[in-house]
Amino acid sequence: ASLGPPEVNISSCLNCINVTIKLPTSHFRKNEKLLSLIDIYEKLNYDITLKTLDGEQKGPHEETTEEIFNTVIEELYPNRNYCVSVKVAASLNKHSIPSAWKCVTAETVAQQDYHTAAIAGAVCLSLMLACALKCAHAGGYILQKKSLPHTLV
Repeated sequence: ASLGPPEVNISSCLNCINVTIKLPTSHFRKNEKLLSLIDIYEKLNYDITLKTLDGEQKGPHEETTEEIFNTVIEELYPNRNYCVSVKVAASLNKHSIPSAWKCVTAETVAQQDYHTAAIAGAVCLSLMLACALKCAHAGGYILQKKSLPHTLV
């Protein structure tokens, strides 16, 4: 039987990609309980393949003893599109189906700061508008409660 494919989710971070991997489910049961691949094999190997416009690059052979785990692919170029596929294998079972490709663009400092700047700008604009309205009201330009004295008319 083949292992896989694992469930993969990726998100971008600063010049890196955060990869969350959930091991594929097994079909083996023991006492009516569905066993995980970790229950069966204790530890599994996984390979991450990174695809860019320049081609594919296979990462080192890694091991895991967890059902769901995270890894970070670092030192990537900002504003570039990267695709990731993960393949899981066991020492006793080398047959595996890789995950579907998941793609994301690595972030730059500007992209991360953009959200903060946009919120700060909106708050600043709101405060300036509120101050302008308050001054206009205090100066009597809007919402006049009293009519002007006859001498000023």
